[in-house]
Amino acid sequence: MIPEANDFLSESNALHELITTNTDGSLNEVTFFKEWSFNEIVRHLHVWNKLAYLSLTNANQFQKEFEIIITAVLEGAGQRGAELHWFGDMQGQALLAEWHNYYQQLADVFAQADPEHRVPWAGPDMSAQSSIIARLMETWSHAQAVYDELGVVRQNGDHIKSIAELGVRTYRWTFVNRKQEAPMPKPFVRLHSPSGAIWDWNEPSDVERIEGDAGEFCQVVTQTRNIADTNLNVNGPNARLWMSIAQCFAGGAENPPAPGLRRTKS
Repeated sequence: MIPEANDFLSESNALHELITTNTDGSLNEVTFFKEWSFNEIVRHLHVWNKLAYLSLTNANQFQKEFEIIITAVLEGAGQRGAELHWFGDMQGQALLAEWHNYYQQLADVFAQADPEHRVPWAGPDMSAQSSIIARLMETWSHAQAVYDELGVVRQNGDHIKSIAELGVRTYRWTFVNRKQEAPMPKPFVRLHSPSGAIWDWNEPSDVERIEGDAGEFCQVVTQTRNIADTNLNVNGPNARLWMSIAQCFAGGAENPPAPGLRRTKS
């Protein structure tokens, strides 16, 4: 049993409700996230949800489908073009309905999976538990652009702890992905959860330390906010460098957004 599958379902439902109750039926609104539209965000989530499902249920088929996408990227289609090439140009309410129905199936199959079962992915294999946590993180982070565009301040739940922990665990990855050596020691991270609990990671330190709101920390490590646009307290050169380039998601090195670029519309 993988409890994070229910967290993924909850976050997906929250995004679905946000879109269906706050738009007039069109999903063409362009967001602050690389000028992706709602259509492109939902399609992106749906494509990788489908691939995650295959990675768990049919690893050989996953490899075949993943090769199609990678080939399109290498031939110059870009990520959005490759996803269109693989999935097609379904848009609007039809896309929303298919994504909605499919993410429920994904949550169901992962909820029943062995947490330690290994599944293939874009990088190294990972556990089934890590895979659904990655889908939770992707859904939560891409949803932020929709919240921002609609001028809605999201209300997080404590299930974002999985995202925060992923952010902490990818400290070294952030630097390795940039062909840099991760500076040591790792900063002490103390976060205030949505419910008021305190979450700690790494060895306590007043020299290398990050403290503040868990939601804001998640925004920084998923690159939905620049560190300058948060109230996180960041002390120490290692902590400051990390927060300036933090990246908890797979793929090539990405730069965080410029200060003030990704924000909630007033």
